[in-house]
Amino acid sequence: MQNLATLIRDLNQMVLDGNAMEAFEKYYDIDVIMQENEQQPTIGKEANRQREIEFFNNIVEFRGAAALYVAVGDGVTMVVWHYDYTHMEWGARNYTQVSVQHWKNGKIIKEQFFYGN
Repeated sequence: MQNLATLIRDLNQMVLDGNAMEAFEKYYDIDVIMQENEQQPTIGKEANRQREIEFFNNIVEFRGAAALYVAVGDGVTMVVWHYDYTHMEWGARNYTQVSVQHWKNGKIIKEQFFYGN
C-alpha cells in the first residue's frame, strides 16, 4: 500500500501545482475509464484527455483546490477534494468531490467522481 500512497500523493501534488494534464499523462492508463457520478463513462486515454482539456479550457477563474483527505486500500485510492472555480458554462462552482481511483501496475485504470449537483 505504501507504493499507492506515494503515487497518489505525487499525483495530488502535481494537480495542486497546476500540472493536472502532466499528472494525467504520467498516471493514467491508456485504457482508462473515467466516470462522473452515474453518467456514461468515458473510455480510453485519448477520449479522456480531450474531456480534461475541454474542462480546463472552460475555467474562467480558478480560486482554489485542496485535497482534504486521502485513503489508500488494496489497489484503490480515494481523495476528497474541495474545488472553487468559475466555469464558462456552469458558472461559479464551490463544492466537495470524492475521486476514487483503481490502480494496476502504477497506473489508474478507472476513476469515478462522486459529488452533488
